[in-house]
This record gives sequence, structure tokens and C-alpha cells, in this order.
Amino acid sequence: MELKTILEALYQNRSQAHLANDPLSFCHRFQAPEDQEVAGLIASSFAYGNVKIIKKNLTVIFDAMGPSPRRFVERFDPVDGVRLFAGFKHRFNDGRDLSALLLACRIMVEEAGSVEKWLLRFHDPANEDITGTLSGFSEAVKALDLAPVFGPGGVPKDAYFPFFFPSPASGSACKRLCMYLRWMVRPADGIDLGIWKGISPTQLVIPVDAHIQRICRFLGFTGRKQGDWRMACEITRALRELDPQDPVKYDFSICHLGISEGCDGKDRLKCAACPIGDFCSAGTE
Repeated sequence: MELKTILEALYQNRSQAHLANDPLSFCHRFQAPEDQEVAGLIASSFAYGNVKIIKKNLTVIFDAMGPSPRRFVERFDPVDGVRLFAGFKHRFNDGRDLSALLLACRIMVEEAGSVEKWLLRFHDPANEDITGTLSGFSEAVKALDLAPVFGPGGVPKDAYFPFFFPSPASGSACKRLCMYLRWMVRPADGIDLGIWKGISPTQLVIPVDAHIQRICRFLGFTGRKQGDWRMACEITRALRELDPQDPVKYDFSICHLGISEGCDGKDRLKCAACPIGDFCSAGTE
């Protein structure tokens, strides 16, 4: 059996239990696209670290935001926000960083009508992928006037707000931003949402986290050891050979072999039962 056939079967067998174990589940709380895109930016921004802690902290945020993230952002007052989220902490991001993210989102909506339209200012549909899009978007967000949160001196050195917006230009894999775009751009399939139409799925780049990095090395999709932008593009090119129109469609399925199924490449019993076991080099490195 070919690897593409195995990956297609994994894609078709994606589980709602896997979705419930994923930050994307927070977007599915809402029906309106304008709420989903705001929820997605917030959920993806905090999608690092332990899954249980991610879900716990995102629950705190969305419970505070109420039934409409878009309406909350439109009415967001940064002074009130800093007070509201004063005790918030997610690893090294705090309530001040969260308030700056919400203010940035409010500015995007005010200036362009939506996060998508604001981001599309930096997108060229003729480009092979989203390298330039993310570079321009991240730099522009970090240049916004966030003084209402941080004060007139700009983002202080001890703030981790810039962590939300890495750039391919610096070599970062930009995992969380690539994940956000996957959620928004890929066709609606019960997992991804397909609410953005200005970017083609062919241009997406796979979000490289520890699971994708490890499993895609085992599958021979990359020979690189560092989880950077070059690795992300290398894996995406390999996946494009399997599906030129939708190269990152397998991301969720592959990733949840690690997140939800516990694949670490070391458990021989799990390897024996793994659907990609015949194509995987786990244990040979």
C-alpha cells in the first residue's frame, strides 16, 4: 500500500475526540466566521506547551470574552483589559501580552474590517507560499501602536508580546501562525474551517511542532534536524507531491499521532500497531 493511501485513510478517520484535544476546538464554539477568525488568532497564539494547560488557559480567556469574540474585540478597552486579565499567565505570556494581542486584533478589525483583510495587505497570490505574507504581517503587527497597553515607550524588553508574531525572515518555523492559516484557509471539512478565501490552500506551509518534526523525519519528508522555516518548507514540498492542491491536509492527522495517540518513536508496541509503521524509520536514528 502506498503512503498516500495510508495518509488518506488517516485523514478520513480524523476524530472529533482528536479535535476536542486541539486548540482549534475553541473556534468550533462559534458559528459566525467573524467570531471564528478572532477566536482562531487568540487560540493559535497560545498554542504552545502542554495541551491540558493550553486548553485550561484558553477556557479562561474565552469565558471572559463571552459569546462573541468579535464583539468583545470591537469593544475592547485596553485599560479595562489589563485589569480583567491581571492574573493571567501562560508560561511566559501574561495578561499584558494578552491585552496587547486583543488591542492589535481590534486595530486590524477597525482598519480593514476583518483580520483576513488586514493580513491580505501582505499577501501575493502569485507567490509559491506564504513566506512573504507572514513576514509582512508579523512585522506590521509588531509596529502597531500598543501604547494603551504598554505605555508611551512601546513594547518593553521584558514583554513577550512579539513572541506571538515570529517571522520566516528570522528563520522561525512560525508554527502557530501557520496553524492559524491552516484553520482559516483549508476547505471546511469538519476540522478546518475554510472561512478565508483570499489565500489558496496550495500556498499554505505546514505548522512544524515537535510531533510533526519527529514524525515527518521518520517518514523521510525532511532530513533537517532543526525545526525551522526551511524544515517547514521542505516537509510541505514533500506533501505537495502527494496533494498539490492541498499539501497540509494531512497535518492534523499526522500531528495527532503524537498529541492524541502518544507516538514518540520509542514504544515498540505502539509502533507495531501504527498505521504508518511500514513507512516509518522510528528507532533507526
